[in-house]
Amino acid sequence: MDILFGALTSGVLLGMVIALVALGLTIIFGVMDIVNFAHGEFLMLGMYTGLLTAHATGIDPVLTLPAAAAVGFVLGILCYTGFVRFLLRGPMVAQLLGTFGLMLFLRNLGLLIFGSEDRALHHGVLVGRSFDLGMGIIVPATKLAAAALSVVAFLAVWLLMNRTKIGKALTATALHRQAASYMGIPTEKMNALAWGIGGGSVTAAGALIVNFWSVNPFVGLLFTMIAFAIVALGGFGSVPGAFFAGLVVGVIMELPGIWDFFTYTLDFQWMAEVPMTSLKYMWIYVAYFVIMVVRPRGLFGWKQ
Repeated sequence: MDILFGALTSGVLLGMVIALVALGLTIIFGVMDIVNFAHGEFLMLGMYTGLLTAHATGIDPVLTLPAAAAVGFVLGILCYTGFVRFLLRGPMVAQLLGTFGLMLFLRNLGLLIFGSEDRALHHGVLVGRSFDLGMGIIVPATKLAAAALSVVAFLAVWLLMNRTKIGKALTATALHRQAASYMGIPTEKMNALAWGIGGGSVTAAGALIVNFWSVNPFVGLLFTMIAFAIVALGGFGSVPGAFFAGLVVGVIMELPGIWDFFTYTLDFQWMAEVPMTSLKYMWIYVAYFVIMVVRPRGLFGWKQ
């Protein structure tokens, strides 16, 4: 049972962090109906921001979240005002190819500046420490702190979207852009703000993930695909959906540990021969397919 509880706990903690990765993607799509293929590269830049800020200032890596969020917020607004808003004048295929080009630009910019080698954090108050939660469950302190801070960031964005005038203006723009403009809402500014919030959310997640995950300029691709699956599972444009779908995907990513538990418990030799570690990402898309068949708009989908 220790293996099962440990895998489930690790999956939930990881899910809280990757839900924050998907949050920015779902906000941008919810407001503008545009898919940002460069989302993973924003995460990559957030990871480098956290890493380099910790090295340069000597502060604990977990505390670099505000710096990474600020970088992502500014970068998101710059990308929208300088590039994306012009794509909106063209057809959907131009928007898709445009953000794909932005992805390639940011990835190669990261490759030019940082090189291709993996980098990881090796210092910090929480680095190398762990907590014993009982029942044989031992979790790294960095992952526990990252999960807790992800929930705080998620709650802050949810409060912004649901308890402030700016959030209501964003929601109105998402529901009907033209009607919102008739009501005096500056929809162009709302679009820029959506990119800022989306960029800040994912770079903040990157600063948390780098505490237990190495970074290189190509790391964004993996998290982009995971974020797409989470957003589709939770429902495009749904903030609560992104959170709960993130938990589901986090548990699926820890499927090898769950599989090992049943392998040892049931004593099935054929289960031991299945390379579940190599197949774990496949099961994310299996879950996505099943939910899309049962509920095409996702678990919490609301946009028509």
